[in-house]
Amino acid sequence: MNYGDKHYIWQATDWPQWRYDLTKLAGPLADVSLRQGLLMGRLADVGMALRDQASLAALTDDVVKTSEIEGEQFNVESVRSSIARRLGVAMGALAPVDRHVEGVVDMVLDATGRCDAPLTPERLLGWHAALFPTGFSGLTRIRAGAWRDDATGPMQVISGQGLRQRVHFEAPPAAQLPVEVNRFITWVNASTAEPALLKAGLGHLWLVTLHPFDDGNGRIARALGDLLLARADASPQRFYSLSAQIQQERQDYYDVLERTQKGHLDVTEWLMWFFGALQRAVDSAQYTLDAVLAKTRFWQRWSGTPMNQRQIKLLNRLLDGFEGKLTSRKWASMAKCSPDTALRDIHELMAQGVLRKMLGGGRSTAYQIVD
Repeated sequence: MNYGDKHYIWQATDWPQWRYDLTKLAGPLADVSLRQGLLMGRLADVGMALRDQASLAALTDDVVKTSEIEGEQFNVESVRSSIARRLGVAMGALAPVDRHVEGVVDMVLDATGRCDAPLTPERLLGWHAALFPTGFSGLTRIRAGAWRDDATGPMQVISGQGLRQRVHFEAPPAAQLPVEVNRFITWVNASTAEPALLKAGLGHLWLVTLHPFDDGNGRIARALGDLLLARADASPQRFYSLSAQIQQERQDYYDVLERTQKGHLDVTEWLMWFFGALQRAVDSAQYTLDAVLAKTRFWQRWSGTPMNQRQIKLLNRLLDGFEGKLTSRKWASMAKCSPDTALRDIHELMAQGVLRKMLGGGRSTAYQIVD
């Protein structure tokens, strides 16, 4: 495209003077703030240990889903173990982790746990290096821990191939990045007039528009948004995951993002979508808290029942939201034991009243926790 076409918001003569209709945003902003207050009020009554478990659940969801948006699938147990180890949260046997998981966890925990620390170029570059510890994105070598240089052409977000190829967005030239990034970082660290939640929405949009890296821009923009949300909440502990909500609504997210980046500097539509997604994320956190409380009540009820480590591990998997039906074959696979041992574990728990057969099991008998 021709840079003189004024096709993208960063080409506007008054970039980046964001505009928005605060009268339209006041209602959604107040609604999100109310729901956040209700969630935090409920968390204040459950005690430190349960808050830690709720935070672990939210952070696990955040790490898994922010990578899933980019097409990368992480093992949930590996992510949970990595976060629990860093937070000092007890969760029994810890699953092995790999360096890619560790890198995303490092970034998310640095963004939220150190939300009050100033944002610096070195911090952003460190996040990027953590995401790509091998210096490769898939099979492609990238400039890990460095700004992009556009050596192979302009940075574009493209879908499709050949004649069906479509350019959704083109980022500012690499030569502009030093000035653009420094201006952005100054704004993030400064006390500005925007409401704190609104600043989180603008910060996410601004960084993903700069697209300063060869890859990983979406994940870093979401981490930056989490940093600003943590500042808005005045708490480094996270109890809801905007990344998980974006993953659920990713097509709407990409659509509104593209319209905004190809539009003008009035970003009211983007902020309306952002507040709506944030509200739904906070609402989902209420269900997460319900699950944490249910898990706690379960272990309080069965605290005097003798169980082996395999049984404890598999019951925790069920309580954390196991997808699909639990069969003896799946038990054996996850517990890394023989089918006979898996069936013996299950029958012992059934005899104790912890598990029962599911109705309508079909070919394979499935089991569930007794309510």
